[in-house]
Amino acid sequence: MTNKKTNLELLDFYFITDSRLSKKGIFVDVKEAIDAGCRIVQYREKNKCTKDMLQEAFRIKELCSNNSIFVINDRVDVALGVDADGVHLGQDDMDLAIARNLLGTDKIIGLTVHNAAQAREAELQGADYVGLSPIFNTSTKMDSGSGIGLERISGVKQEIKIPVVAIGGINVDNCESVIKAGADSIVSISAVLSSDDVKKEVKNMRNIIMAVKEERYNP
Repeated sequence: MTNKKTNLELLDFYFITDSRLSKKGIFVDVKEAIDAGCRIVQYREKNKCTKDMLQEAFRIKELCSNNSIFVINDRVDVALGVDADGVHLGQDDMDLAIARNLLGTDKIIGLTVHNAAQAREAELQGADYVGLSPIFNTSTKMDSGSGIGLERISGVKQEIKIPVVAIGGINVDNCESVIKAGADSIVSISAVLSSDDVKKEVKNMRNIIMAVKEERYNP
């Protein structure tokens, strides 16, 4: 698969699948997100066997085959099995250095962080981006803890050069404030998947993100 690391600088909306919340099925969700211009898709599945995950990952990979980055949550073995563009790891998942050794230098590795110290360490270890979480309180991931707030975003951005993807309790009403605080990209799972029109929700948030970034870089 073509190296898509250079596309990370173009990130705006970061789409994550969730079969529990999906109304139309994850494949329809992914297609609608990509049709809305989403440049990165993460396949996240906690409750299926490896065989089923591989089958689903192959289908999502096909949907992402043009310009969208495709990463797998947690499972380095699944990422290797389908030759995904990379993985996203949590603090309690496989060590980043081991994942890098398995995946190689061309693959993308993102790491969830909660503060500036973890973000600095992630960059030192070779992460390609960090997922800063949770910005606001969220019910999507029950073990994520209380929201860390917008100020944490600017604090982390001052410490690292790799992209910061903000996640946790973000929706169309507060995503502008998240990007203004310095985030390069946002994740909104429940707000998007609970809607009847994933494409419309993603497009609306992308428009907000791009407007803030346009103002940021061209004041």
